[in-house]
Amino acid sequence: MIRAVVFDVGECLVDETREYGTWADWLGVPRHTFAAVFGAVIARGRDYRETFQVFRPDFDLAEERERRAGAGKSERFGEDDLYPDVRPTPEAVRAAGLWVVAGNETVRAGGLLRGLDLPSDLIATSDGCRASKPDVAFFEHVIEAAPAEPHEILYAGDRLDNDIRPAVQAGLLTALVRRGPWGRSHQHDSDADVITTMRFDFLAKLPQIIAKFNTEGR
Repeated sequence: MIRAVVFDVGECLVDETREYGTWADWLGVPRHTFAAVFGAVIARGRDYRETFQVFRPDFDLAEERERRAGAGKSERFGEDDLYPDVRPTPEAVRAAGLWVVAGNETVRAGGLLRGLDLPSDLIATSDGCRASKPDVAFFEHVIEAAPAEPHEILYAGDRLDNDIRPAVQAGLLTALVRRGPWGRSHQHDSDADVITTMRFDFLAKLPQIIAKFNTEGR
């Protein structure tokens, strides 16, 4: 029985296309060039931060975020960056009596999410609980906050490495959302068939999938 759903933020709720475009601008490289390298890095199963180092070998993501903030060009997202099914899906899930969490981003991103007033019972940030994925401590923080047992919590994310594997390790049910660069690449990994509870392309399908799961147990 699924009693709570946790939604990852990047590429599950928020389309990060525009944001990565602003990183290309910050680095002074064409957006299509940055996107091509970004895709190649992910397809090889490498850390996405290596993309930045292709253009600037000494690049440090945390430092550059501070520099962007100091220059008035902080990372940001708004209503236009939400996927179309983001608002109706959590609303439908909550209407069915389930608890909803949106989480794992920086404190700043958590503030942006709260400003968007998304349908949720909790906004959990990795910075806020001092644990970043794939650290299992982040998932344990969610378990402590949710009014459900681990096996009653569904974690929906787009990555096997950062989302699905550590969520499974924490004892959660998992859903691989097959959109964005990671979701489309990781769906072909052999683990995608083995360790995920469910897979789908659009969040809009989730309320019906949960209803069937809770009725049939699968």
